[in-house]
Amino acid sequence: MLATAARATGRFVRVASRSHASLHRRAPLRAVHASASADAKMDLKSTNRAFGGEVRKYTHASSSTGTEMTFSVFVPPAAALHAVPVVYYLSGLTCTDDNAVQKGGAFKAAAEKGVMFVFPDTSPRGAGVAGEDESWDLGTGAGFYVDATSEPWSKNYNMYSYVTQELPKLIEQNFSVTSLKSIAGHSMGGMGALAIAFRNPDAYASVSAFAPIVAPTAVPWGEKAFEAYFGADAATKGPEHDPCALLRKRGSAFPQFDDVLVDVGLDDQFLQTQLKPELLEEAARAVGQKVSVRRHPGHDHSYFFVSSFMEDHVRFHAEALARKAAADASEGPSAPISAVDAATLKAFAKTAGKPIQCSAAVAWGPKQPLTHEIVTVAPPRAGEIRVKVISNALCHTDIYTLDGHDPEGLFPCILGHEAGAVVESVGEGVTSVQVGDHVIPCYTPQCNAPSCIFCASPKTNLCPTIRSTQGAGYMPDGTTRFTAKKDGKDVPIFHFMGCSTFAEYTVIAEISAAKINKRMPLNKACLFGCGVSTGLGAVWNTCKVEEGSSVAVFGLGAVGLAVVQAAKMAGAARIIGVDLNKDKFRVASQLGCTDVVCPSDHEKPVQQVIAGELTKWGVDYSFDCTGNVDVMRAALECAHRGWGESCVIGVAAAGKELATRPFQLVTGRVWKGTAFGGWKSRSAVPKLVERCLSGELPVDHYVTHSIAVENGDVAAATNAAIDALHSGDCLRAVVTYDDRNAAAGP
Repeated sequence: MLATAARATGRFVRVASRSHASLHRRAPLRAVHASASADAKMDLKSTNRAFGGEVRKYTHASSSTGTEMTFSVFVPPAAALHAVPVVYYLSGLTCTDDNAVQKGGAFKAAAEKGVMFVFPDTSPRGAGVAGEDESWDLGTGAGFYVDATSEPWSKNYNMYSYVTQELPKLIEQNFSVTSLKSIAGHSMGGMGALAIAFRNPDAYASVSAFAPIVAPTAVPWGEKAFEAYFGADAATKGPEHDPCALLRKRGSAFPQFDDVLVDVGLDDQFLQTQLKPELLEEAARAVGQKVSVRRHPGHDHSYFFVSSFMEDHVRFHAEALARKAAADASEGPSAPISAVDAATLKAFAKTAGKPIQCSAAVAWGPKQPLTHEIVTVAPPRAGEIRVKVISNALCHTDIYTLDGHDPEGLFPCILGHEAGAVVESVGEGVTSVQVGDHVIPCYTPQCNAPSCIFCASPKTNLCPTIRSTQGAGYMPDGTTRFTAKKDGKDVPIFHFMGCSTFAEYTVIAEISAAKINKRMPLNKACLFGCGVSTGLGAVWNTCKVEEGSSVAVFGLGAVGLAVVQAAKMAGAARIIGVDLNKDKFRVASQLGCTDVVCPSDHEKPVQQVIAGELTKWGVDYSFDCTGNVDVMRAALECAHRGWGESCVIGVAAAGKELATRPFQLVTGRVWKGTAFGGWKSRSAVPKLVERCLSGELPVDHYVTHSIAVENGDVAAATNAAIDALHSGDCLRAVVTYDDRNAAAGP
């Protein structure tokens, strides 16, 4: 967000200014998107939305089977925010990946728990092995998750290697996943899941099964398969894939598995002849392994049965994976290197759960200078985090509110919303960040809940989950975390845009915190909290500017220059920059403007200069970055007749309304707007940071003034930033509260 605002007065402190001459030009780059690893060679066959996530079907050439293999993946909404654990689900005889995908019922619970599900096929297909299609319980659709040793099966029927090695490697290379995984299956797949987990207990956090073949060496299905796949070695190789035999051979319980969950239907037609769950219970009792076999009257072997209890299995695995993650964190190496030193982390441990007193710049009323105050910041409540603000960039929206132009402006308040911060403590239920993580507070939250139609929709980023309380100046529970002394009394202080970063510490909702790479200096990361991200997204997300198109940008401040930069990266052939301040033209040209226009140099309206003189019919895309409704009209009216699009980015003052002749729209122009550039904050901001770290997306040129807080006086430094922003040569003034932690660690 940004807005125009009149000059605000305040105390001056010394600032460091950097000339635009230090801007380094880079070769034009196109916007790119993450894709599968080049080595993986996966082909996406289909994708479908489900419970806020996606179900994707892939094919790939398998080195294990020598054939093309198919698998499906449910990518939960949480995977857009952070790496997630994986559950591998193995299907039964005659099945493909489609059976469990279409009828298993795992997706709702998996979305809620943030767990990815992977569904491999049950065998190679089209291998050309003699006899593979002659019966339903051997060959195609019946790989039994073993590596065959007997001809003609041994060349292609290697499902054990595929499921335990090749497929997990493929998933880890191409999806946002952790190293943690669990395994489950049905019937033949239940046998495979149990055997694989028992053979590789350190590789899996948990194992469960529906109607598994628990003793394949002692039932017809297994005997037939093992005799074919292992030939003369069946007597020795078969027990290696027999869950009961594996338990007996081990002779003791698995410390890795507190429990093994097994469900069977009492009306299963194969219960007595092929499944025999009592044999698993007997083997488990003999070695002291807990196995919970649940028997369900009226249920058969079908997916009606599986889907009835799938949610229990998803939760069983999610809980085990969470325990494993916690155990690994406590026993393994410490968290990744943080910009926060050990002393600060130790201090965090002492303040967790307690109120903190710190310096803040408080706005007591509109058109009043910010004042230095010692405020009390309460601990975070459920779903909240408290952060130590390291650096803060001043945005026009802060001044816009301070000057009383914001209809939602509330006083007294703590302004600020473009910051880089470190998590000091977390409230109950917070899972996506932890103490010491680096975050960017985002005024546009992303709850990513399966029930949120806004987060689920690719059409918008406007998650409304905490909008009502955020707009009222409160945290999600309708209260404030700030108090300050005034006239000897404790006065509640309103929050601002869900961020309030003009304070050394602030409390934000977990769903407003974008966790970023700790290598990114926080005095640079803060730029992605609002203006720069907004300008980039307006081009790439809202308007989707194409290569070769023409663009006009009204207002060449930080947001406008971000639009120019994004348009150049998108391949725009012509970029026209418009501003009354000609001093901005040099940096605009360096970033990509092919033409610059000062409206005061022309007698006719600037829209007629662009659509009539510089171009015949107007530009393909125009962007208003001023917050001035007259400029918004000019931007629309210079858009190309028939297809031009004009995007409103700047926020107008309270009570202002747009005006144009309806004919402008009737003749094909489109008027649209954007908030935070259409980015879904928690999933998109970390990716922008990574692009910056890679060198693809430089942002150093936006920081023209750097100001350090002296003697803890946040207000003095912020008032100096306000002066700098109104000086005419400032894009972003960054105030650093803690020099020790502004830059990244080693």
